[in-house]
This record gives sequence, C-alpha cells and structure tokens, in this order.
Amino acid sequence: MNSRMNTGLIFLSLFFFSFVVLSQDLQIHYDFRHTVDPKLNPRNFPMISFQYFKQLDTVGTGSFLFKVQTFLDGEKNNTNQAFLQVSQSLRFWKPKVYLSLNYSGGLGIAQPSFGYYLRNSFGAGVAYPFQWKGAWLSAAALYRYNAFQKGSHDPQFIFYFGRGFLNYKIFVEGSIVAWTENRDQGVDYTKGQTGKKFAFFGDPQIWFNIKKGLAVGSRISLYYHLLTDKNTIQAYPTIGTRYKF
Repeated sequence: MNSRMNTGLIFLSLFFFSFVVLSQDLQIHYDFRHTVDPKLNPRNFPMISFQYFKQLDTVGTGSFLFKVQTFLDGEKNNTNQAFLQVSQSLRFWKPKVYLSLNYSGGLGIAQPSFGYYLRNSFGAGVAYPFQWKGAWLSAAALYRYNAFQKGSHDPQFIFYFGRGFLNYKIFVEGSIVAWTENRDQGVDYTKGQTGKKFAFFGDPQIWFNIKKGLAVGSRISLYYHLLTDKNTIQAYPTIGTRYKF
C-alpha cells in the first residue's frame, strides 16, 4: 500500500522549484501490469493524475505542490484508489540546501468490496538540487513517519534525474524513493514479524512533445517489497499522455 504513496512526485516538489514558477499537469496513463504479471494483477487499467505546482514568495524562496491521483483498477474500471500529496519546500539561508516538508495519504477498495487506508506518511528533511552535464538532479534525505497501527520512524532517501534532448522535444526523467519501515504494522497480517524491511519505488519516464504543453510517452513503475514480500523487483510499463497548462 505504501508504494502508491510514493510515486516519485515527492521529487518534483524538491526539484522543479529551481526552474519552474507555475505548472499544472494532467496525466492519463494506461497501465499494463496484468499483461506483464497476470498472477498478481487481475486487470490492466487507466490511471489519472493532476498536480498543481507553484513557486511561492516564502521569505523570498520556496515551492508548493498539490497532487491528486486515482487508479481506475476496480470492476469495469471504477475508481479503486485515491491518493493525495501536499509538499512545501523552504529556504531562509544562502546555501542551496532546502528544507522539505510533505504529507501523503489516501483510500482504496479491495476485492470483493472492503476499504483500506493508504496510511498517512509525514516527512521532513533536506534536499539539494544541482546540475551535471546538462541533466537536472536532486538528492534528498528525510525523516519519515508512517502512521501504521504501530507507528514506524524511518529514514527516506530520494534521487531525481531529468534531462531534455533535441531542444527538449524529448524529455527523460525519473526518481527513486527508498526507505525502511516496520515489518509489524500492528495488524493481523503482519503480526509476529520483527525488524525493518527495505523498500523502494521508481518511475523512469520518457516524454515526446507534440506541441506546446502536450506530450505522449511512457512510464515504468518499479516496486520492491511493496506489492509482495518476495525479494523481487516488479516493473510495470504504461503508455500515456501529459498536458501542462
């Protein structure tokens, strides 16, 4: 469940404030995870996300991100999961190291018809954006609290990369979000487990700009210790379109 609270867009709040003033971004994807892994995933499905990003005059610097995302993987492609994220970046000093604060959470429905939480996650830490050989990069380290029945206090590490090609007609970007969390979350399913587990989520993407604001492309969602307890990386590709306005 935590994987979908970490879609990599935390990185956008830590990174894009360095060169974007205002951006609204609507994405529609079609996820092929059933085709790739039919035993674990009952169907392919559409996904819709909207994000609003603005650089704020917060003592001269800072950024704000609001994102809503829904997975239409329910019966007859009804909404099966909704996700919310809010992030704020701040800097009151000259060194280009930013304070980052964020929240994420949501709700979902599992088969046949019972609800579950995407547990609240609160984060605070520092982020450092930089450039290298034409690429935009950002690295961040945060303290993370997951609001399980037994709360989990953990480190979280984030790395983002983005680079344009052919005068930004093609844009490649992606993020990796890695953290630890309690194996025992205080529910029956995890009862008796001990210690921490390592998990990560990644979302490498490629976009081909058709005209101003409109692009088509693909994303690969990478999961480790999120959808299964097995020590395996799951990779699910999508095709999608993106419109910035």
